[in-house]
Amino acid sequence: MVNQLQGMNVSQERAAKSYNGYVMLLAMLAAIVFFIWTVANGAPPDGASKAAKLMFVGSLLVGIIPFLLIVGGFFMIQPNQTAVITLFGAYSGTERTEGLRWVWPWMMRKKISARAHNVHSEKVKINDLRGNPIEVACNVVWRVRDTAQAAFDVDDYKEFVEIQIEAGLRTVGARHPYDDMNEEDETTLRGSADVVNRELCEELNERLQVAGIVVDEAGLTHLAYAPEIAGAMLRRQQADAVIAARKKVVIGAVGMVEDALQKLSADGVIELDDERRAAMVSNLMVVLCGDREAHPVVNAGTLYQ
Repeated sequence: MVNQLQGMNVSQERAAKSYNGYVMLLAMLAAIVFFIWTVANGAPPDGASKAAKLMFVGSLLVGIIPFLLIVGGFFMIQPNQTAVITLFGAYSGTERTEGLRWVWPWMMRKKISARAHNVHSEKVKINDLRGNPIEVACNVVWRVRDTAQAAFDVDDYKEFVEIQIEAGLRTVGARHPYDDMNEEDETTLRGSADVVNRELCEELNERLQVAGIVVDEAGLTHLAYAPEIAGAMLRRQQADAVIAARKKVVIGAVGMVEDALQKLSADGVIELDDERRAAMVSNLMVVLCGDREAHPVVNAGTLYQ
C-alpha cells in the first residue's frame, strides 16, 4: 500500500470551524423582525426626498442581506454522520458535532456517513492454491475512519470498496487450497475459517487504507467447487469418507479381537495354538469388519482334518 501512495497527496481529517445553528437561527429571526419593522414604520411618504428613499432602501437591505447570508448556511448533522466542508475547493475541515450547525453559505458541505456498512459480495470464480476452480463470496462490515481521505483521495469511495473487496477475496482465496487432499496439517479454505477470515480482514484493511476506510469484520459466506469439477470432487470426498470409516472400523476390530484372545487365555477357556489363533482372528475380523450379516458354519470335525 505504501507503493500505491507514492506520488499522491494524502489527505488527513481535521476538525472544521462551524457555529451553533440555534444561535444563528435567533439571529435570522432578529433580521426578519427588523425587516418587518422597517417596512411597517420606515416607509417614506409620497413626495419624500430622494435621500429619504435611498435611506429606506438601505434599511431594507440591512434586513434582507443578513437574512440571506444566515439562511444559506444551516445544515444538520445526525448521529454517526459527518460533513466535509470546503472553501473554494480547499479542504476546511470535517464537522462531527451533532445537531444544527452553521457555516458561511459559500462554504460547500458534503455529508459522509460514519456508520457501519454491510456488503455481501457477489460469487467470484477463482483458482485455489492447487489450481482447482472454486466459487467464493464474503460479507464485509466497514466504516469510514478518515473522511478527508474518503472524500478527496479516491474518486468514489463506495465503488472503491466494492472493487477492493473482490480483489482481496481473489488474493486470499488463491493463497490456500480448498481442502486438505493429502491429509496434511495445513491451512485450507474449508477447514480453517478463522485463519482465512482474519487474513481477509487484514488484506482488505491494507487495501482500503488509502481511502480512509477500516474493515471491522470480514468472512467467507459461500465456498464451493466450480460446477465443472463439483461432481468429481464430490466422489473424491465420498471415497475419503468411506476410507476413513473403514480405517476406524478396522482399528476398532483389531482391539476387540486382541481383548477377546487375552480374555480367553486369561480365563483358561480354551488353549489355542498358532494355527487356531490365526483362524479365530480371521473369523472375528470378518464378522466385525464385514458389511453384511455373518452366517456361521458349524464345524463337526477339527481344523487338522
